[in-house]
Amino acid sequence: MITQSSLLQRRTRLKYVMGLCCSLSLLANCGPAPTSVDTPVPAASATPTPMPSLQPPTAEPTATPEASATPEATATPEASPVPAPLLSPSPQASASPSSSAEAIENYRDTFFQNYGTNPFVEAATDPLSTFAADVDTASYAVTRAYLQQNTLPPQAAVRPEEFVNAFRYDYPQPLNDTFAIHTDFAPSYFGDAYTKMLRIGIQGKEILERNRKAAKLTFVIDVSGSMNTENRLDLARRSLLLLLSQLRSTDEVALVIYGSSARTVLPHTPVSQKSRIETAINNLRPEGSTNVEAGLLLAYAEANRVFDAEAINRVILCSDGVANVGETGPEAILQRVQAESAQGIRLSTLGFGMNGFNDVLMEQLANQGDGQYAYIDTLEEARKLFVEQLTSTLQLIARNVKIQVVFDPQTVAQYRLIGYENRDVADEDFRNDAVDAGEVGSNHSVTALYEVRLMPEALPENKLATVFVRYEDVDAEGVVKEQQKSVLASDLRAFANSSASFQLSVAAAEFAEILRGSIFAQGSQLSEVQQLLSGIQGQAPQVQELNELRGLLTQAQNVLTSQPAKALDTLVQESQNPQQLMDWNTFLLKQLGGLPPGA
Repeated sequence: MITQSSLLQRRTRLKYVMGLCCSLSLLANCGPAPTSVDTPVPAASATPTPMPSLQPPTAEPTATPEASATPEATATPEASPVPAPLLSPSPQASASPSSSAEAIENYRDTFFQNYGTNPFVEAATDPLSTFAADVDTASYAVTRAYLQQNTLPPQAAVRPEEFVNAFRYDYPQPLNDTFAIHTDFAPSYFGDAYTKMLRIGIQGKEILERNRKAAKLTFVIDVSGSMNTENRLDLARRSLLLLLSQLRSTDEVALVIYGSSARTVLPHTPVSQKSRIETAINNLRPEGSTNVEAGLLLAYAEANRVFDAEAINRVILCSDGVANVGETGPEAILQRVQAESAQGIRLSTLGFGMNGFNDVLMEQLANQGDGQYAYIDTLEEARKLFVEQLTSTLQLIARNVKIQVVFDPQTVAQYRLIGYENRDVADEDFRNDAVDAGEVGSNHSVTALYEVRLMPEALPENKLATVFVRYEDVDAEGVVKEQQKSVLASDLRAFANSSASFQLSVAAAEFAEILRGSIFAQGSQLSEVQQLLSGIQGQAPQVQELNELRGLLTQAQNVLTSQPAKALDTLVQESQNPQQLMDWNTFLLKQLGGLPPGA
């Protein structure tokens, strides 16, 4: 079993492929078969992948007391062991296990990674909770795409923090700082009588559109054969045209495409020549294989050619994530992306398509590129990114944003962070500014939810926790700043008296917990989430988003009730387990660009 600290070290070193292969090795040796994405599965047996091996919360300590209870802690408490992340490939139903090249190619399908589930932690032995900010929303959009096809998403595709951050909560703007810290504290709606819910909302300052920096955008478009299915390339074209319609005449756009090879179809061109850019976008046609490495390298060359330190320099990758051709492999690609970001060229990734979509690769590219990862399943989602949130999407206000919550062990017995498993940061690295973290754009907010259990003798006047936010201020020449806010036990309010936005965030988190089969959501019902949302109908200003969430809950419930339960042996047989392939690791390396064509 791999410990949490070793996972942190592995992610820090960017041993991407090695981590995936290690997970697959564990899968092959002792793991059950992954679930087919083509077959809706009821909740009772949603996937043969086991839930994290976590013991139910008890009063027994879950961590070794090696850390100080102050934010200046220099040692990481040894956390409870968590299961090794399992890559969850979901093979097509038509494929059959075989060692032949043809059969291996049939397994090129959707890839997600299971990062485990955060446990309850004893505040007395580990009072520090540290994680990187995350404004991605791809997991929610991916889930929506599955449900709209009357299929449950793979459990590994569900990241609760991206469900929560998919919604606007209208936190008040900061007065003078880059961020404002907002907190809410109320009894848990879904937990037992002893469990409370703490919400932390970090609101970034808004840059008005008229004050946005000039943009030099380099679109790098996947035009490989896989983009010719499910109207992926057509949706990418329409999304780019929508973005183009919102840019200023002085902004510049370049267009790089890649199939088997990469080429520039449009050098950086001012948006004042809009018709020329539109023609180049409309002329995109599918061709060849998928050389993402060549596409990104050429895109960076174009971006460097016109680099302007006073402008927004951003590469925007539009792809389904399938990457089966490359020279140096995914680790080198990720290192190059990180190096370019350090020089001021950020990378954002936009995912398209379902079967064949590589969620892991797209998320990692955006993480290392200091950009946002979004999944576009509809033109409405593109409109949300490029019309409603254009400045937020393009202009950063802070880099390496870390959040550390210091719980007072005199007040808090146990706490659990919901989600953010793959955003974990070692406690001692909170003030290590060499450690990469999250990026936040104009007017973005970051929301995190904790389940908290109080000490029996806790007094209302006691401090519950202190929230610290540390970041590099983009507008202050990279000066590192830190903000903090204390939360008191007396801040507790009745759940019925909490804000509609707080209740919406709780509902979104519980929806995700149920879909991913969290051990802490056992016994929770989608109907209970629906009931909670019904109670705030008419109170929440996000009417459209609330109605969409309610619709997705209904679709999920319909899928669950319409599918008969299946025995585990049947699920294993129907999943056509990729672990039976003779050389699965070689196939994965080829998918991610680690092997030359024909290898």
